[in-house]
Amino acid sequence: MKSGAIAVEERGGGLWLTLQRPPLNVLDLTAIRELHDALRLLPSRRDLKVLVLRSALDGTFSAGVDVRDHERERAGPMLDAFHRVFLFLESLPQATVASVDGRCLGGACELALFCDFVLATPLSAFGQPEIDLGCFPPVAAVWLPRVAGRAAYELVLSGVPVAAAEAARMGLVTRVVGDLAAETEALVARLAGKSGSVLALARKALRQGVHGTFAEGLARAEEVYRKELLSTQDAEEGVRAFLEKRKPRWTDR
Repeated sequence: MKSGAIAVEERGGGLWLTLQRPPLNVLDLTAIRELHDALRLLPSRRDLKVLVLRSALDGTFSAGVDVRDHERERAGPMLDAFHRVFLFLESLPQATVASVDGRCLGGACELALFCDFVLATPLSAFGQPEIDLGCFPPVAAVWLPRVAGRAAYELVLSGVPVAAAEAARMGLVTRVVGDLAAETEALVARLAGKSGSVLALARKALRQGVHGTFAEGLARAEEVYRKELLSTQDAEEGVRAFLEKRKPRWTDR
């Protein structure tokens, strides 16, 4: 049964998913499953090159996963459903963008910071308050040390939120912007103008590169380059277009 917590729109080469569950966009189990269902069409869509996560509410991205779903008898199904979303996001060929205005807490903070790009307004704040509920955020515990180093310990162990400027300094946020809507549109347009096949392979190399040693990551990236990138039409087209001094005509293949 759907609750209408997620609005789905295809526009400008992107899939725009908008959280619309006032007053705080709390993610209950139904909303989490709706989010996963909306993502499932992406791997087969060459025309969609970007996924955008945003909120319909001013001053609130989301307060996170429903606290009631952290109760012992409900936590298992919640974790199963929620973590399926992240495993799916990890494997997507599309670039992912979180467009954040205001409070971004708990599971929603994990969701936003897991994206490739995080745009935030000066009034945004990011926090993992689970420690104050007697639990911890599994995704943040694994992902945040990879992108923010020691700052991950501050977020997860203290539970104290950080403002957007500090989050950017920590490496959690890509940019703090004045006009969030315009900056998000511009980023989507920029990404949508790339080759879909090359964008997907570059994202794959980046995601795989954070695992293991530098040598191991480099070997995986080189394998993607040799065995997958060089066999694409767009890799050949990009080089040819540069040499012929013209714009490339991408086929996304």
